[in-house]
Amino acid sequence: MRKLKNLFDNNKRWAARTSEADPEFFKILSMQQNPEYLWIGCSDSRVPANQIVDLLPGELFVHRNVANVVVHTDHNCLSVMQYAVEVLKVKHIMVVGHYGCGGVQAVLNNAKFGFIDNWLRHVGDVKEKHLEQLDAMPESERLSRLIELNVIEQVRNVCRTNIVQDAWERGQELSVHGWVYGLENGHLHDLESVVTCASEETQSYKKAVQHVLNKVGENK
Repeated sequence: MRKLKNLFDNNKRWAARTSEADPEFFKILSMQQNPEYLWIGCSDSRVPANQIVDLLPGELFVHRNVANVVVHTDHNCLSVMQYAVEVLKVKHIMVVGHYGCGGVQAVLNNAKFGFIDNWLRHVGDVKEKHLEQLDAMPESERLSRLIELNVIEQVRNVCRTNIVQDAWERGQELSVHGWVYGLENGHLHDLESVVTCASEETQSYKKAVQHVLNKVGENK
């Protein structure tokens, strides 16, 4: 505990600054959670979800894992999604990758890190699906393109969960989006992967993949 005293000191200073700026902040925050958005992003410490979209605590529900993967057997991710969709009634789910992702880089380079390789196998499936197109690209672009393709694949996985399918079937307003965050400038990039109902999923997927492949030569 003593070794982490600096974090407790930081916390006290932050709480004091926040209360000084807005005396009602913590009182209001403790009374409600009413976000319209679920962010499914990467665990990378350089990608702070709330700060990126300039939202306060309570305005963004967040799930993060290595390489922002959505797997139909991941009870953690699915539990977050169910609570967000069925209880909080979020209106938007954003799958957000980031350029320079170490997990995707490991897959691209066929690197081995141990247990995490099993998790990254899901990104490997995306790589294999688009291997011919990736191999035809300049080497300098492959990482960015695979990062984008991985996001689009995870958007599709979100849409195919019974959580989202059931929400659409009962007429609930819910959209799923695919974005990528740029570490070098702090900007979000829309991958034109957005689905608002079950019937849009296949066409949206094809359009988004083509959008990424058309970017070859742009580097980002």
